[in-house]
This record gives sequence, structure tokens and C-alpha cells, in this order.
Amino acid sequence: MNCFGKNFRVQIFGQSHSEFVGITIDGCPPGINLDQAGFLSDLERRKPGAKGTTPRKEDDLPKIISGVFNERSSGAPITILFENKNTRSADYEKQRAFPRPGHADMVASQKFKGFEDYRGGGHFSGRLTVGIVAAGVVAKKVINELEKARKIAIEAQIIEVGGEKDLEAGLDKAVKAKDSVGGIIECTVKNLPAGLGEPFFDSVESLISHAIFSIPAVKGIEFGSGFFAAKMFGSEHNDQIINNEGKTETNHAGGINGGITNGNDLIFRVAIKPTSSTPKAQFTLNKETGKREQFSVKGRHDLCIALRAPVVVEAVTAMVLADLLIEWNAYR
Repeated sequence: MNCFGKNFRVQIFGQSHSEFVGITIDGCPPGINLDQAGFLSDLERRKPGAKGTTPRKEDDLPKIISGVFNERSSGAPITILFENKNTRSADYEKQRAFPRPGHADMVASQKFKGFEDYRGGGHFSGRLTVGIVAAGVVAKKVINELEKARKIAIEAQIIEVGGEKDLEAGLDKAVKAKDSVGGIIECTVKNLPAGLGEPFFDSVESLISHAIFSIPAVKGIEFGSGFFAAKMFGSEHNDQIINNEGKTETNHAGGINGGITNGNDLIFRVAIKPTSSTPKAQFTLNKETGKREQFSVKGRHDLCIALRAPVVVEAVTAMVLADLLIEWNAYR
């Protein structure tokens, strides 16, 4: 449900307009340095402010209320809170009768019998990814502690906006259309050991994909050559092994064979849909009248939510890898 992981386990909580959102992390090894300053760099990357992002701004200062003593993980569950201060709930009270197209409003109401917190998308909101980013910071520190010599590096970047490689051109397309656009994010993990992952259901692709799809707005993922592999010959797609460490001449597999890391760079791409909240007038159901009516979404929203997602992609990737590395080290 709201939990993920086996050895490094996270539980997410809160709603977009609740007093707090946050994360609880269980399984973090003791002795990891976790002062507030260590979280700020990644949290800043997630914040709005750049062109194409929402004007809603929160301080996003992590409040660590358990599991850390003298700025070191104690071995107990770590709970981190983020306060919601800059909310405008009235924007959503006015549109209660109009479930927004592309959002979870309708299904949330059906599933939770009308008792859901609908303000700002409630528990379905991208606001909750602030806690995921915090968990990613902890996971990256765990990875570095477990594999100091390897210098494992996780880096995600946006490579396409609105179908354009030129990100500014993609954003300008949205501005001119008075609409929103999506994007593609590529993530690369360097210096991973060979041997992480288990066939079949705990393959590295399975676990990363599971975690990636917990990020709101994700609609697709591909590893290595991805869907283009379907157009290749087997002799083209196969990565020729060139040494005893398993390094390959090409990397069409994206660093994974048989669901297990092969020691080459782990590479995958994620498709992020256009922000569902768009200023463009659309039609939706008026639940009070039972009729379709023209409707325009009010509130503060991202022109392109993909702009703020790379650090979230890094975070969930780190969560999965920390979990796998804890198990792998025990197995060794």
C-alpha cells in the first residue's frame, strides 16, 4: 500500500493540504550521518521556481523526529516531517463537484466513498514526493557507506520536454498553446557491482519499475535500448563481453541481464505525462447535475511537472539499490 522495500523499507504519509507530509524509513543501518544540511541540496532540486513550475513554494525543511541521535542514524525507524504552510484549500472547495480530467479525483471518491481529502489532490499529490526525496538522501548515504570504494553515482536528467530535445523550445510550445507538456527523464547509475537482483519477481527491472511508478505522472519506463530493441536483430542488440569483469562493448541491455546487474552502467528512461491541471478549458462531469460541463482548473500548477522529477527518480532508484545492496552484502 503506502510501504515499499524489504531491507530498506519506506512508508509515505500525508496529504497535499494536511499539516505535514513525510516519510518513515525502517532498516537504515546505524551510524549514517544525517544532519539537516545534508538533505537540502536534493530538496532544493525538487522545489519550484524555474520557468514552467508552480508558484506554490514551501520551506521544505526536514524535521527529523525519530531514529537519529547526535546527527547519526540510531538503528531505529527514522521519521521525517515536512510542514505544509502555503496552501489555498478554497481553490479546491469550489470545484468539489467537478472531478478534474486526468487526476485521481473521480477514482479517489469512488474508492474512499467520498471521505477522501480532495484538496490539492490529497494523498495522490506530487507534494508527497518531498518525503521520497528525503528517503533518497538517506538511501544514497547508505549506498555510499556500504560501497565506499566503488563510488556509486546516480544521476537523472531531463532530456526531452514536449517532444523537443531543446527544453526551452518545449516549454515555449506549452506557453503558446496555454497548455501543459510532459517530458522524458534519463537515469544512469555508474559503478554498480554485478550480481544485484533476483529472478524472476525481484529482478532489478521489476523493483525499479515498481518504485518508479509510485511517482505521480509517470506513464512509462524503458531500460537500455528499450522499445527500440524490438526493431533490432539479436546480433545487434547483444552486448559483446570484453573482459572477465563482464564489461561489454555496447550497453543495449542497460546494465541488466536476467534481471541481475552485470557491472555496466544501469540506464533507463522514464516518460512523464503532461501536468493534468491545465488552464485550457475542458469538459468534465458535474457530479451535482449529472451532466458534462465546460470546466477550467483553478489553482497553482506546473507547466511541465517533469522539470522537477529528476531528483525524485534518483531518490526511488537509490531506495531500490540500498535495499538490494544491504541484501547483497549479507549474501557475500
